[in-house]
Amino acid sequence: MALYSIETRGELEPHLQEEWLITNGLGGFASGTVVGCNTRRYHGLLCAAMTPPVGRIMMLNRLGEIIRLPGPQDLPLEFSICQFADTFHPRGDRYLRRFDLETTLARWEYDIEGIRVVKEIQMPWRNNAVGIRYTIDPQRKQADRASPSAIELSLLPLVRMMDFHALRHEKAVFDESHGPRNCSVGLGPNKLAIEADAGSFQPDPDWWYGQTYAIETERGLDDSEDLYKPGRFVFTTDRPASITLWAGAEPMGRFDWDQEIARRREAAKITPPTSPTVQRLLHAANDFLAARQTPDGQPGYTVVAGYPWFADWGRDTMISLPGLLLCPGKFDQARQVLCVFAKYVSQGMIPNRFDDYTNEPAYNTVDASLWFIHAAFEYLRLSRDSDTFEKILRPACHAIVNGYTQGTRYDIKVDPADGLVTQGNESTQLTWMDAKCQGICFTPRQGKAVEINALWHHALRLIGDNVRADRVAQSFRKRFWLSPFRGLADVVDGQRRDLAMRPNQIFAVSLANSPLSRPQQEAVVEAVRRELLTPVGLRTLAPSDPNYHGRYFGTQMQRDAAYHTGTVWPWLIGAFLDAHLKVHDRSESAIAQARQWLQPLLDTMQHGCIGQIAEIFEGDDPHRPVGCFAQAWSVAEALRLAMELGM
Repeated sequence: MALYSIETRGELEPHLQEEWLITNGLGGFASGTVVGCNTRRYHGLLCAAMTPPVGRIMMLNRLGEIIRLPGPQDLPLEFSICQFADTFHPRGDRYLRRFDLETTLARWEYDIEGIRVVKEIQMPWRNNAVGIRYTIDPQRKQADRASPSAIELSLLPLVRMMDFHALRHEKAVFDESHGPRNCSVGLGPNKLAIEADAGSFQPDPDWWYGQTYAIETERGLDDSEDLYKPGRFVFTTDRPASITLWAGAEPMGRFDWDQEIARRREAAKITPPTSPTVQRLLHAANDFLAARQTPDGQPGYTVVAGYPWFADWGRDTMISLPGLLLCPGKFDQARQVLCVFAKYVSQGMIPNRFDDYTNEPAYNTVDASLWFIHAAFEYLRLSRDSDTFEKILRPACHAIVNGYTQGTRYDIKVDPADGLVTQGNESTQLTWMDAKCQGICFTPRQGKAVEINALWHHALRLIGDNVRADRVAQSFRKRFWLSPFRGLADVVDGQRRDLAMRPNQIFAVSLANSPLSRPQQEAVVEAVRRELLTPVGLRTLAPSDPNYHGRYFGTQMQRDAAYHTGTVWPWLIGAFLDAHLKVHDRSESAIAQARQWLQPLLDTMQHGCIGQIAEIFEGDDPHRPVGCFAQAWSVAEALRLAMELGM
C-alpha cells in the first residue's frame, strides 16, 4: 500500500521540484525527482557507501529509457527525462501518470501511446545494490495487424563512478566486461555490476555530455557533467511481461525481488499498529539508521544526519535519538548507537562527525557531548536497561562532566568564577550554529552560550551533582536574564552580552531540569513564540534584526550567511512545543494548540522530498524547503511529538 500517491498527469511542474529517497541501511541511497529528471549531483539510482556509512560513490546515475512500439512507423519513444542547459530532452514526463512511494519501493506508472509501463525501484537492505523493474502491459490495440507485434524496451545505464560530491568532466578509461545479460564497469577500486533477468546486453560505449543539474546552478556550484554509457539492455515482448535489472558494487550477490521486498518490510516493520501520521514518520525515521563499526571492529548502528550529503554527526545523532529510536521502542539499536559513541569518548568529548573518507573522528563541538548525556539518561528512563547504562553509559557521562570541569579541546572549560561553561574563540564555531566560510564565522558565539549552559545545568542534575547545579542555576539567571519581554541573552562573553533574538534560549525551558523560575520560563516561551515561530519551525533570528536573512540561495558564502540568521530549522519545534506544554501544565488546550502548531510541518512531507522533512526552510513566506531534503533531527522531533500528542 502506498504511503504517498501523486497524480502527475504528464505535467513537469510542480513535480520537478518534488524528490524521493530510498536508503539501504549502510548510508547508501537512491534518489531523484518525481518526474525522473536528476536536478542535483546527488541524484542517482545507486550511491553506494563503500565504508558504511561513508565512502559514498555515485555509481549509477540514471537509465535512459526507450520503448519502440509496433506499427507501420516503428516509433522509438523515450520516457526518461534530462536537462541540458535550459532544455529538457527527452520529455518522458509527458507520459508519466502517477508516482507512488511505498514502504519498500518507489513506483512510476506511464502511459506511452496506450502502452502501460510500470517502473519500480527498491534497494536490498544493507546491500550496496539497487533493483529496477519494468513491467510492460501492451494494452494498445494494433491499428495494423500485419505489423510486428513485439514491443522493444531499451535501457541505457549512465554511470559516473566517482565520489558522490564530485562531477565528471572528462573521459575516463573504464575497465569493462560483459556477458549475454550483464555488464561490469570499473574505475580504480570501485566496480559496478549490472545484471538483467531477461533480454540481452548489447555493448555500445558512448558518452553523454553536458547534463545540467538545476539545484546546483541555484547553489552557485558546478552544475553539469558528462556520463558514460557502456551499452544497452534490450527486452522484447508481445504480452504482459517484466524485466528486472540489479545494479551493485562488485562483488554483487544474487537477489530475488520478492525476498528483498520481504526483508525490507521486516526491517521497517511497525508494531503495534499506529496512526497513519506516525506510520509515515516511522517510515521516514528508518531511513537514517545505518551501520557503523565500533573502534574495536564490532558491528553497530549510527544515525545519518541528513540526505543527500551528511554522514553521521554526534550532535545530530544525540538530538535525534529519542525521537528516532527511543519513542518507537527500538532500544537495541539505540543501545548500539550510544555504545558506539561512548567508545569514542576522548578528553571528555564525543565526536562531532566522522570524516567522509578516513572515517576518523573530529571533536570540534561543545554541545554534542552534553546531548549525549541527555540521550543516555533518556535511554535509561525509557528502556530501563540499567546494566548497559551503569557499565558503559554512566562512565561516559562522568568522563564528559570531568572533561568539561578540568578543561578540554577548543578552550571548553568551566569558569571557576560562576560555574558556567565557556568555549571557543573568534575563529571557532563549536555550537550547532556553526556556519563558517572563507574564515568568516557568521554567528560567532564564543564564550558562554545560553543553550550550552542550559544543557550543562541539566547534565549536572541528571548525574546527581545538585550542589554544582544549584550554583550554575543561580549564575545562569544572573548572567543571561534580560527582561520579561525579551527573555535571555544568546551569549555572554565577559562583559559582552549578545542580545540577538535567537531560539537557543528555548532549551532553558524545554529541558526537564530548567535553571529558570516559572515566570521566567513563561516569558521565554512567549518571546520565542512572538518573534521566531513559523508554521514549519523556529527562525534562527528575528525578522526585526538588521542581520536577518529571509532567503537561502546562491553561493556557499551567501547560503552560509543565511544558515543561522533567519533560516527556519524544523527540529527546534520540538523544544518549543515541549516548553509550551510545560508552562501550560500540559492542559488540554495546550495539547490542542501544540497539535495545531505541528500539523503544517507534517504536511510538508507531501511536498519537497516526498515522505521526508527538510533540514531547513526559508525564513520568509512561503518557507521554501532548502538545504538537505531529508534531515534526521527534523523527522525525529516531529515523530517524538506526534507520538506524545497522539496525532
